[in-house]
Amino acid sequence: MPGHAGTGGRDVIFAWEQCKLGDVCDVYDGIHHTPDYQDNGIMFLSVENISTLTSDKFVSRDFFEQNYKIFPEKGDILLTRIGNVGTPNVVESTDKLAYYVSLALLKAPKINSYFLCNLICTQEFKKELHRKTLTTAIPQKINKDEIRKITFFDSTSSDERKKIGSLLEKINFTITLHEEKKQQLKCLKSALLQKMFAYKSGYPAIRFEGFSDEWEQCKLGDVADRFDNLRVPVIANLRKNGDTPYYGANGIQDYVDGYTHDGEYILVAEDGANNLKNYPINYVSGRIWVNNHAHVLQAIPYLASTRFLGYEIGRSNIVSLLVGGGRAKLNADALMLTSQSNQTQVL
Repeated sequence: MPGHAGTGGRDVIFAWEQCKLGDVCDVYDGIHHTPDYQDNGIMFLSVENISTLTSDKFVSRDFFEQNYKIFPEKGDILLTRIGNVGTPNVVESTDKLAYYVSLALLKAPKINSYFLCNLICTQEFKKELHRKTLTTAIPQKINKDEIRKITFFDSTSSDERKKIGSLLEKINFTITLHEEKKQQLKCLKSALLQKMFAYKSGYPAIRFEGFSDEWEQCKLGDVADRFDNLRVPVIANLRKNGDTPYYGANGIQDYVDGYTHDGEYILVAEDGANNLKNYPINYVSGRIWVNNHAHVLQAIPYLASTRFLGYEIGRSNIVSLLVGGGRAKLNADALMLTSQSNQTQVL
């Protein structure tokens, strides 16, 4: 992907070259043990703080000095490496920060931080990252040495990197300005979910005009078909690289060639869920590849809506249906017998 820059009447061509992340930055792990938290001191960050890089947890200054010879500084990047692997954010604070092993610290003084952060967010980079992620672990994780090995194309022009980074930083700032409105809409949606679905009375608190019939209780198997028979698990080293998302219990695990399902579906973790409080339920549309760790459901036409079905399943007490020990499992029969609310009118 060559670019041109005019210099004294002639063009200088800056090529984009392939390199490893470890060629442009140093990668560090946080501490591996949970500290004793303080009411104040040095802010302590973990994977759940990646979106804001703020926390209500603190460690003492003595603890910080004993455990952090290298720590996040303004312009560095923190990257999630456990659970929801691969989410980056640029450190804006000039205050000292402590961080847990669930985050990786990227120090790249010779490359624009916003250029690198947004490059990490590209689909191609994420494909490479997922291929190096240990998906058999619960939760999934990536080691810092594997992060260093991720390959990508980088501009040889620092000015080009700076211009790209500056543009994307401005766009991110605009997005941030809309975050408050987004949060308000999320609160509105949450309130509507409580009011627009029928509970014990059989009647939602809020109805659209023209709808007044009672909702009826039914089993999931009465309004949905299950397509688990089409699932095909493929171990990582046998997958053929492609553009189709490869789904497991907790969402996208990889990108592969080919597909197992084509359409609108709800994926519900069968086993290996990494969050029982917010049980993994994904609405998907289009061509996907699903392994044998997620149930594949689709609403029966004229009886229900697949997207609506996802909301209803999310309201169910799925955890009560799980069996087994450390790797709890959601049996298909138990799932299909769960009670769901449904309108007597055609959806």
